[in-house]
Amino acid sequence: MTAVAGHALGDGPRDPLPGLGIGRGVALRLAADADAEALAVLCRENREYLRPWEPERADSYFTVEGQRANLHALLDAYDAGEMWPAVILVDGAVVGRITLNNILRGPLQSCFVGYWVARAHSGRGVATEAVRQVLDVAFDELLLHRVEAFTRIDNRASQRVLERNGFTVVGTARHHIHVDGRWHDERFFERLAPWDDGIAPLPPA
Repeated sequence: MTAVAGHALGDGPRDPLPGLGIGRGVALRLAADADAEALAVLCRENREYLRPWEPERADSYFTVEGQRANLHALLDAYDAGEMWPAVILVDGAVVGRITLNNILRGPLQSCFVGYWVARAHSGRGVATEAVRQVLDVAFDELLLHRVEAFTRIDNRASQRVLERNGFTVVGTARHHIHVDGRWHDERFFERLAPWDDGIAPLPPA
């Protein structure tokens, strides 16, 4: 699947945006060390389901310790302003992850979004609502100008999630990702900020 100084991972969610508005029982919350156990369970239960779309992982990734180490890395990137990592909640329970990755400032003001939802909650609009909410973070809180996304050519479910949230296709990236034992082409999507007029000044540095 593939975001501002010092954090205590055991302290739970941190400012800003400890929780966002709920739609269809869906909410986002900044990831925390306390999520390691729930994420380890989800990753183990959905290992085969996510295998076609996710990079190959070592067995240690599916343990509580592996998830805690991953969360440390994600939150270090959050503290550096490079990422906004969140868990997806349905009625308060963790059911997936969504992340604004590779946040770039300066003249670009952009990022990539990546997400996954557990199989038990797929096809119910959870990912669509999660992307809608994370776009509010990207545009209204982080003041980014552009959000980009890639999906495998054959991942129509993920493409529909993006299309429902106003993303448009830019083109195709050939042999862009190596997952499930081979290189795959990916569809490249973009979504510009709703306030974009082509001449808006950059936010303060």
